[in-house]
Amino acid sequence: MSLAHGRSYLAIPGPSVMPDRVLQAMHRAAPNIYEGALPDMVDAMIPDLARVARTAHNTAIYIGNGHAAWEAALANVVQPGDTVLVPATGRFGHGWAEMAHGLGLTVETLDFGLRAPWNLDQIEEALRADTRHRIKAVLAVHVDTSTSIRNDVPGLRAAMDAAGHPALLMADCIASLGCDRFEMDAWGVDVMVAGSQKGLMTPPGLGFVFFNDKAAEARAGLDRVSRYWDWTQRANPDWFYQYFCGTAPTHHLLGLRAALDMIHEEGIEAVWDRHEVLARAIWAACEHWGQAGPLELNVGDPGYRSCAVTSLRIGAPHGQRLREWCEHEAGVTLGIGLGMAPPDDPARHGFFRLGHMGHINAHMILGLLSTIEAGLVALDIPHAPGGAQAAAQVVAQARPRPVQAAAAS
Repeated sequence: MSLAHGRSYLAIPGPSVMPDRVLQAMHRAAPNIYEGALPDMVDAMIPDLARVARTAHNTAIYIGNGHAAWEAALANVVQPGDTVLVPATGRFGHGWAEMAHGLGLTVETLDFGLRAPWNLDQIEEALRADTRHRIKAVLAVHVDTSTSIRNDVPGLRAAMDAAGHPALLMADCIASLGCDRFEMDAWGVDVMVAGSQKGLMTPPGLGFVFFNDKAAEARAGLDRVSRYWDWTQRANPDWFYQYFCGTAPTHHLLGLRAALDMIHEEGIEAVWDRHEVLARAIWAACEHWGQAGPLELNVGDPGYRSCAVTSLRIGAPHGQRLREWCEHEAGVTLGIGLGMAPPDDPARHGFFRLGHMGHINAHMILGLLSTIEAGLVALDIPHAPGGAQAAAQVVAQARPRPVQAAAAS
């Protein structure tokens, strides 16, 4: 017998759970791509996207995933032979570095491992040593989806300013946008990339690049950029098709419009607060279970933990066993431990991740945690019972509301 029948729960760090409202918006015949409602909707949607990014500057939309956004951002500000600096705290920092190398750039990587955030003093030292300003950009992953480390982007800007270095600050917010607090303009970020499939609650397939005037000047200084990646017309189109260098991704846009409406109705500050409370509930449960067993949060310091994804260590083969049990016996899919061990190393089965981004609420997270606790029991994995109860306490204490007495008849 399996108890997995019914609606499944995809608790992985993207694609995230899509709201019914988004799905319903997409469930319609294709609209006119030349004039009328669709072009009007996209014109109005651009400033709404910028509001989520917290920028008053430029927005470009690409038909592609986060890797496409990485390449699009790089293609517009650097050229083969240029140097970029990459402070890496997980698989996706190294992934962006690999993308840069593939474009013919010289890549200097500062590897801070899989459990620690950036060392800002070390980054500042590397920038001070670059007296000839060979480094044209710093590629900074705000939240690395593999390790769940949340890095200090405003601190990085301060380090760059202290070093007096003119490099562009480019931030990957693919995992964090709409989940963890991010302030593009206030934090001094020049270029930011994101995707549709995580905090924006829309199917994979849209990549976003936000850029300021300094980045636009860097683009103007390049001899050429491929027509498809060039953000110039995408950010300032004369005709609707120029937003996408061709046919619009119609149904993704319809879904995104609904998702942005939901974010703005709740308010981005409230969205951040919701993610923070539910993340703390997850951490409380995991810390409790780990008191009498092998389960351990990958990031020890709560100040550097993402509110969108949590990476966990439990030792091989417990990670794989727990994922399989939760999916096949309870209908909950947990994320694999991506990039935590080589693909051919059995140690990779000792990790898993929880995605808690976008369309999530208290009962979803508490149900997720109760399922994990049931799996720990079923598989006889050592743990301290009561983790789900510890999470419930966090939720119960988050916003205490007085209970109203019934009015006398």
